Amino acid sequence: MALKDRFADGSAVLGVVGLGYVGLPLVVEMAKSGFTVIGFDVTDEKVRLVNAGESYIPDVATDELAGLVSKGLISATTDFARAAECDGIAICVPTPLDAMKEPDTSFMEAAASSIAPHLKADVLVTLESTTYPGTTEEVVQPILESCGLKVGHDLFLAFSPERVDPGNPVYQTRNTPKVVGGVTPDCTEVAVAMYSRFIDTVVPVSSTRAAEMTKLLENIFRCVNIALMNELLMVSERMGINIWEVVEAAKTKPFGFMPFYPGPGLGGHCIPIDPFYLSWKARQYDLHTEFIELAGKTNEAMPYYVVQRLMDALNTHHKSLAGSKILVLGVAYKANIDDMRESPAIKITELLLEKSAEVVYHDPFVSSFKVGCDTLESVPLTSKLLASTDAVLVVTDHSNVDYHCVVRNASLILDTRNALKTFDDNKVVRL
Repeated sequence: MALKDRFADGSAVLGVVGLGYVGLPLVVEMAKSGFTVIGFDVTDEKVRLVNAGESYIPDVATDELAGLVSKGLISATTDFARAAECDGIAICVPTPLDAMKEPDTSFMEAAASSIAPHLKADVLVTLESTTYPGTTEEVVQPILESCGLKVGHDLFLAFSPERVDPGNPVYQTRNTPKVVGGVTPDCTEVAVAMYSRFIDTVVPVSSTRAAEMTKLLENIFRCVNIALMNELLMVSERMGINIWEVVEAAKTKPFGFMPFYPGPGLGGHCIPIDPFYLSWKARQYDLHTEFIELAGKTNEAMPYYVVQRLMDALNTHHKSLAGSKILVLGVAYKANIDDMRESPAIKITELLLEKSAEVVYHDPFVSSFKVGCDTLESVPLTSKLLASTDAVLVVTDHSNVDYHCVVRNASLILDTRNALKTFDDNKVVRL
């Protein structure tokens, strides 16, 4: 039976390499559509939890995962030899930057190398990891073909960028449109056949490079516009204008405007990283993406600006930052999730400690996190704690925080997210 037919009738066995924020939700959607799915990961604990039906990803309900595991539709393993059982495999591994802000493709190379010796003929491999244009064909394809299969003949290869938005209550894996671009037209066709079984809308494009660039465009668009807002924030503060009020007013225009907001810095796996992928690749073509790089620098500077604003606010209370007790309120990279990847709270906390501040934090979603060699643990948010602080720094605006209690008991609050917009109190300083 042809590969497309096995996808169409649900008899294909699917695999997902990497069981994190992208991979595990994808496994669940595949299984919900009737496929038998094998999850691959190098972490024993993740494999154990999946096989026990226990979710460690907020967007995946434990009851749902457990039900699919009990039906035999989902299993997890560290044994990549089981890739031989799969008709389609999606690679969903991290793609960080190295110390020089250049792409680190080691995780995807390792994933491709792990499955390549075990692939059977007539199999589809898709790469979902965010990366620079050309990665699928220049990095992944040679590794997969090194064991004898040839793309476009007995191996189908495509890029389909993940579009995961952790904590989004509306758009999740199934109802978020999926862009797919294959190395050849046949690769695209086969990949569309697979994803169409468990994704509501699949959008084919002409090549892997077009699909790779699509993902970068989406996140660079956000990065640049957030940088613009951060710059306008600084201008507005000097002019005595409330930038949050300005954005709300501009939002009333029914055309030609899309709201973006300033903040303490960018977090998450994509937006702080993706611009540097494209900048690095563009240099190979003798191009310098100065506009994009400037946006990245502007956003990277925000934690430093936040700390300076906190110092200024403390000065009005005749206090120095050194020796002051600072409560950081919220450390996840965005509201209502537990994801700490690239969170600006990490850099802000690091800067506060460097300046000899006493730092404690509260986050209902994050029990602990590391800053350098130190591990900080979340403390209960109590009236006594708030009263004992010299300043509260709101970095992440979680909705399940009692902000009334914060305003009632704290002596000084620097709000970087406009979380306290309904409070008209002199002790609240807005970024």
